[in-house]
Amino acid sequence: MCGIVGYIGNKQAQPVLVSGLKRLEYRGYDSAGIATLNQKGTATLLREKGKVAELEKKVATHKTADQVGIGHTRWATHGAPSKRNAHPHTVGDIYLVHNGIIENYQDLKAELIKHDYDFKSDTDTEVLTALIDYLYKDAASLLDAVSGALKMVVGAYGIAVLSVKNPEEIVVARKGSPLIVGVGDDEVFVASDGSALVGYTDQVVYLHDGEIGLCTREGVQLYDIDANTVDAKVEKLEMDLQSIQKKGFDHFLLKEIYEQPESLRSTLSGRVNTDTMTAKLGGLNMSDEELRAIENVMVIGCGTAYYAGLQAGYLVEQFVGDVTFNSYIASELRYRSFAVPKNTVALIVSQSGETADTLACLMELKRRGVRTLGVVNAVGSTIAREVDGGVYVHVGAEISVASTKAFTSQVAAIMIFGLMVAQAKGVGVKEISDYIRELELLPSEIEKCIVAHDKEMERLAKKYAQYEHALYIGRDTLYPVALEGALKMKEVGYVHAEGYAAGELKHGPIALIDDTFFEVFYLQDNWLYEKAQSNLIEMNARGAHAIVITDTDKRIAAEHVIRVNTKLHLLTPLVFNVLSQLFAYYVAVMRGNDVDQPRNLAKSVTVE
Repeated sequence: MCGIVGYIGNKQAQPVLVSGLKRLEYRGYDSAGIATLNQKGTATLLREKGKVAELEKKVATHKTADQVGIGHTRWATHGAPSKRNAHPHTVGDIYLVHNGIIENYQDLKAELIKHDYDFKSDTDTEVLTALIDYLYKDAASLLDAVSGALKMVVGAYGIAVLSVKNPEEIVVARKGSPLIVGVGDDEVFVASDGSALVGYTDQVVYLHDGEIGLCTREGVQLYDIDANTVDAKVEKLEMDLQSIQKKGFDHFLLKEIYEQPESLRSTLSGRVNTDTMTAKLGGLNMSDEELRAIENVMVIGCGTAYYAGLQAGYLVEQFVGDVTFNSYIASELRYRSFAVPKNTVALIVSQSGETADTLACLMELKRRGVRTLGVVNAVGSTIAREVDGGVYVHVGAEISVASTKAFTSQVAAIMIFGLMVAQAKGVGVKEISDYIRELELLPSEIEKCIVAHDKEMERLAKKYAQYEHALYIGRDTLYPVALEGALKMKEVGYVHAEGYAAGELKHGPIALIDDTFFEVFYLQDNWLYEKAQSNLIEMNARGAHAIVITDTDKRIAAEHVIRVNTKLHLLTPLVFNVLSQLFAYYVAVMRGNDVDQPRNLAKSVTVE
C-alpha cells in the first residue's frame, strides 16, 4: 500500500527521496510528499495530491541542500485523497510518515484536544504525530517519545519520524507494516520496500515487529518497545536495478507476463528432476516421517494467492492420495470459528510476504500449534521470517499491481510440495511422473504460447474492449483459471467480470447472458470435454458472445476460438491462464486504463 522513504547522509535528500518514491509508485497511492531538515533544524515540507510527478514539479521550484528527510506515497484510508491529508504530517516539532492504521486514534485525538492540539487533517497519522510531539516535551529524547507513544496506540504501523530539535537522526519503527533500513558509507536509507533502495545500497536491516530504530549517518541502532537495545542483523538485499525497469516493454504488466517462462524456471530449478522422477523443496524443515503424517493441508491467501492455492489444490488432489487439500480466503478465515483437523500443515501464500490478513491467519495458526510453511517471493518479508519453514518462489521483482508471474510460480511451488508429500507416503513413480515431466515442460510451453498468441489476444481485445460485463467459465482444473482470469479483467480492465464453475451456469449465472456480456469459456480436451461442451451449447442457445480457449482441434461453435497447441495435458490450465493475462492487459490498454497502477488498488495490502 503506502510507501515510506527516508535518508540521512551526505547527499542532498530531496533527489534521493523523490527517486525512492518513484520506485514505490507501483504499490498504489493517491498523494505524495517529502519533508527535509537542514542542520539548523529548519524544515521544508512539500506535499501534493496525485502522482509523484506533481510533487517532483514542486520540488523543482523549492530545492534545498538538506541532507536528511522523509517521504511518503499515501493510499487513502482515513480521509479522502487531498493535499491536507497527504504525508508527511507535522505537529509542533515533529514530522512523521506512517503506513498502517491507528485503531484508537479517536480516543487519543479527544485527549490531545484537551491539551490544545488543533487538527488540520482527517487522518489517524496526524494524531500519532501530535501524540509524539506531546510526549516529546517531557521526554529525554525523540526515541523515548516515540517509544512512549507506540505503547499507547492500538493498530498497525510503519513510521519514520523527524524532529526539528535534532536534525541528525531519524527514528523508525514497525508493527505489522514492513520497514527496511539500508546502510551505506556514512549514510542510511529507510524504505518500506527494497525497490526504493536498489542502486543505493544492498546492505539492509529488516525491522521486526515491535522494534524501533535510531538512524544516524553512522548506521542504525535497534531497540525494543521499552528502548532496550537489540542486535541489528545486516543482510544482503536480493534485488537488482534491471528487475525494476521496463526493459523496452510499454508496461511492467506485459514485461512480467513475458517473464513467466524464466521466472518459472527459477522456481523449478533444482527442485524437479526428470531423471530420478523426484521433487524436492529445501527449507521446509520437515522430515519424510513428518511429511508422511500429513492428513490435511490448508492453503491460505488473498486474491491471486488464494486462487493459486485453489488451482494447485485441484491438481495436487489428483495424485496425493488420502490428504485433504483446501484453500481459504485469509480475510474470511481469520474471523471464523474454524476447527483444525489433526496432522494439519498450513501453506501461507503471499507474493509480498506482508499481506495483513494472511499474516493474521499465520499468527492464529501458530498460536494453535499448527505447522506453517510459507510460499512467498519477497526475501526477508514478515511471513518468510515467521513461518516454521517454506519456499521462496524466486520470480524476481513484481512491479505491476496485478500479479501474474507470482501466480504461476506459486502454483508450481505448491505442486512440488504436494509431490513431496506423495513421495513420502509411498505414491509410486507411475502416478507422479507425468506431473514432474509437465512441470519441467511448463516454462517452454508458456513461452511458445505467448509468442504464438500475443497478437491474437491484442486483436481480440480490440473487439471486446467496449463491453462492461463478462463471465469466465471453466470446469474442474479450469474453474480456478476462470476465477483468476475474471480477477485480472476486473483489476486492470475495470470490466465487471465474474468467474463461475461451468456446472453452476443453470443455477443462476446463465440468466445474465445478453448482448451486454461477453463470455470466456475454457475448454480442455479431457474426460470432461463433453460435459463442458454441453455448457457452451447452452450458452450459445441464449445468444452468448463466447470466446473459447481450448487445446483441441475439434469443431467448436463460438464467436472466437483460440486454439492452443501444447504438449501439456495435466498443466494446460496454467498455459490458458497466460492467455487470460494477455487478454486483460490488452483490454486495459484499449480502454486507456492505468495498467500498472489500477485505480483504488495497492500492490501490498498491509492493512485490513
